Amino acid sequence: MTDCLHVIVTAGPTREHIDPVRYLSNESSGAMGFAIARALLAAGHRVTLIAGPVSQETPEGAARIDVISALDMLAALEDHFSEADAIFMAAAVGDFRPATRLEGKWKKEEGGAAAVLELVENPDLLATIARDKGPRKVIAFALETSDGEARAGAKLVRKNADYIVLNDASALNAARSSVTVLNADGVVWRLEDVSKDETAARLVELVGR
Repeated sequence: MTDCLHVIVTAGPTREHIDPVRYLSNESSGAMGFAIARALLAAGHRVTLIAGPVSQETPEGAARIDVISALDMLAALEDHFSEADAIFMAAAVGDFRPATRLEGKWKKEEGGAAAVLELVENPDLLATIARDKGPRKVIAFALETSDGEARAGAKLVRKNADYIVLNDASALNAARSSVTVLNADGVVWRLEDVSKDETAARLVELVGR
């Protein structure tokens, strides 16, 4: 039996606000991250769950930290990763944010002029925290629509992860998914069309490998 570990799980989307009522986000429901948190707790591990804006119920026993933006999530990771043994980076973090957040509601221009929104890159959360991970295990996630295994494998190496879980777009807001887990040597295992709870139970085994 694996010893009790402290594992961080990130889950859900981020929101990057344009103004007080509008934001950029994505379709992530947080279901996979929350399933992983439940499976970790069932296996006897201690869980810190860093969640973007989702309606998922907090798993009993998890320490939940709610965040909104990518910068919020990075701050939470920097506060807690040093205390952890492993991390599942399951959140769908926005790549970009508006260069300026407007204080008031963005008004439509008269005359039908095209609107222009200037964006800047968010920090790469995975690369930032994995850069100095030491013995801590980092399990990354990738959602790809083409050349998935090659792109996921390159991402794993580039960002210093131990494993990467490859999904396609069908996993978003879905109860079931197909995943491929890779490490630096290639494919470790695959699961086809299974529930996210089943996938989570298999993924939890990675922290003890």
